[in-house]
Amino acid sequence: MKNITYIKSISLCLIVLFFLNSCGPLKYKPVDAKEYPPNPDLRVAKNIEEGRGFRLTDTLRNNTGGNFEFASSNPLWRASLDTIDFMPLLAANYSGGVIVTDWYNDGNSRNQSVKISIRFLTNEIRVDSLDIRVFEKKCGVDFECVISENKGTLAKELQKSILKKAAIYEKEFKDTRKRKYTPRNWDRSEKRKKKKN
Repeated sequence: MKNITYIKSISLCLIVLFFLNSCGPLKYKPVDAKEYPPNPDLRVAKNIEEGRGFRLTDTLRNNTGGNFEFASSNPLWRASLDTIDFMPLLAANYSGGVIVTDWYNDGNSRNQSVKISIRFLTNEIRVDSLDIRVFEKKCGVDFECVISENKGTLAKELQKSILKKAAIYEKEFKDTRKRKYTPRNWDRSEKRKKKKN
């Protein structure tokens, strides 16, 4: 009985090793030593700059089905939410590209409320990337309400504000991505070399 379980466990280990050996990330790839610096900190810096890292599979990178980014990394989405953050949200669907606020009344006029809907037509920061609509609700004494679309300048002002903020967010994001990895030990040794010269 013990021999059978022992044989099963060994055969299971051999099967797992066989499959791991056939995987792409674990295969041996010969590398030219001249291409990589001998200092480990410099190798890490080079790998980070080239975008290399540990991946179990490359299926997500090679998949052409779509590009699903986090909503916080989309500058238009962040700028839109920051611009209308004083209003209560009714729906915010990143994958659908829609933000809809609830009816908002600032307290100055009791009979008038505003509702905003923002549709994202593209992720690029352009004038035609957003479709912003502003709706007004005016209620009478008998609570008879009339809803109409505001064709005034409020939608254009919102669009201008969102695009300005999105441009700032995109610039900040690009600036943080351009920072190079500099290990502390390497940085200190380079400073010492400069002082000696």
